[in-house]
Amino acid sequence: MANQFKLSSIIIARDEESSIRRAIQSQAGIIDDIVVIVDSRTVDKTYSAATSFPDVNCEIVEWKGYAGAKNYALSKTKNDWVLWIDADEEITVELASELLTFKSSEPAYPAYKIGRRAYFLGKWMKHSGWYPGYVTRLFNKRAVHLNDNKVHEGLIISGPTGYLKNDLNHYTDPTIDHYFAKFNRYTGLAAEELNERGAKAALSDIIIRPVFIFLKMYIFRAGFLDGIHGLILSVFSSAYVFTKYCKLWELNRVK
Repeated sequence: MANQFKLSSIIIARDEESSIRRAIQSQAGIIDDIVVIVDSRTVDKTYSAATSFPDVNCEIVEWKGYAGAKNYALSKTKNDWVLWIDADEEITVELASELLTFKSSEPAYPAYKIGRRAYFLGKWMKHSGWYPGYVTRLFNKRAVHLNDNKVHEGLIISGPTGYLKNDLNHYTDPTIDHYFAKFNRYTGLAAEELNERGAKAALSDIIIRPVFIFLKMYIFRAGFLDGIHGLILSVFSSAYVFTKYCKLWELNRVK
């Protein structure tokens, strides 16, 4: 068995005072180097919450986009292997044990996908296409780089990826207010990204895509089994797509 190596982690946060402590606490005894980058537009006590942990390397930076912030965070990490965790996520006990074992292994892949238990309005969404919702979050920073997407930024990896067996907890939207606080910003960024790629909003995008998203999540991916939560999530997701393409249509008009 290989000698144990160390793990770093990165967290990008804005207005996450209520959740970032949980994200940091879940890394205790597992992550050797925690880097937290706080968006300078934060209006709550995210920075104070993060710096209450003495071993956390925390810095407030001027916002340059999600990919830019994560690249900056990576530049601050001390170790080659990095876990990317969002401020509203938490390492489960099972995943913590698996990561400890991983640190004593010889990794077979340059990056690994991790499943997420996404909690919407307090409920773990087991259907609706949300579980396991694999995301690439554990990686050797020398073998990957981030794409430049404005939203839903991700990793570009040279080679295949592996899978960890256990999950992160993702407390994505504890309240409806929280969901819509992000809604306008994210739909705007998504529309801007499409517009920059030369995409045009057709009437079918505005009419058909939202209906398809609702049917896919609620019917085809069994969102109805998630009860009222599944119905609300499917309707909100449909509204997200509708709004994104309406904003794209608006951007197309000003060219």
